[in-house]
Amino acid sequence: MSTLEVAACSRWYGNVVAVNDVTMRVGPGITGLLGPNGAGKSTLIHMLAGFLPPSAGTVTLDGAAVWRHPEAYRTLGLVPEREATFDYLTGGQFVLASAELHGLADPGAAARRALETVAMLDAADRKIGEYSKGMRQRVKMAAALVHDPAVLLLDEPFNGMDPRQRLHLIGLLRAMGEAGRTVLFSSHILEEVEQLAHHIEVLVAGRHAASGDYREIRRLMTDRPHRYTIASDDNRALAAALVADRATAGVSLDGETLRVEATEFLHFAELLPRVARDAGVRLYDVTPQDESLESVFSYLVQR
Repeated sequence: MSTLEVAACSRWYGNVVAVNDVTMRVGPGITGLLGPNGAGKSTLIHMLAGFLPPSAGTVTLDGAAVWRHPEAYRTLGLVPEREATFDYLTGGQFVLASAELHGLADPGAAARRALETVAMLDAADRKIGEYSKGMRQRVKMAAALVHDPAVLLLDEPFNGMDPRQRLHLIGLLRAMGEAGRTVLFSSHILEEVEQLAHHIEVLVAGRHAASGDYREIRRLMTDRPHRYTIASDDNRALAAALVADRATAGVSLDGETLRVEATEFLHFAELLPRVARDAGVRLYDVTPQDESLESVFSYLVQR
């Protein structure tokens, strides 16, 4: 069983900081790396894979630095988000080349096993240029698995997959996690991570925002302050009724608009219509102001 460790790790390009002082540990089982697009997930995965050196800090695999450590590739497998294939090769040729580069004793047999594992054996003789996005994802997976690595890193692996392909990959990764392999995959979709990961690391704007199982992360997101603008036929009466409840953290009147900050989402969802009814106030419009994914993650960073 293998463990990856990131200690006070940063990576910058000129004045742009892609990863900022991140510390985390990725052990056996399935870990989800969650964050919005542009959060630095790909940069972090490339450092974990030894393709990029940290500008500061360290990335180690079982205690040894990954950067400039070719032996690490006997243990690591990487499925990048970017298309790193050659369209003029067949899927079988591409996976075979990966097996040969790893110096395997029987590269042909290893390539066939890997293609069978990802259900691509029937398409092995077709050129990659003819593949769908989902098929390209699976052939990249086969190339990463050809040497049977103990650690698998996947960058947005479900992009472009149809429901059947997604279910197959979920089953495959679950089996790998249960077998004791170390699997890290990135995603910007919480529900995608919930289906698969036993542990979640959240990255936002290059910073490590949260860590824990998905129930803890879901609770942090659900319990964050929620902001609404409300239009009614008597904003003052509604504001007075709302401010007395524990679910309301703040109320302000801005002309004809009532702004409310609620700390308990589910309680407030029940509270607002009940308070309006009891106060004889007619609600015209209730609009959430901060429901974008980026705002949710930004809240976690500020904690």
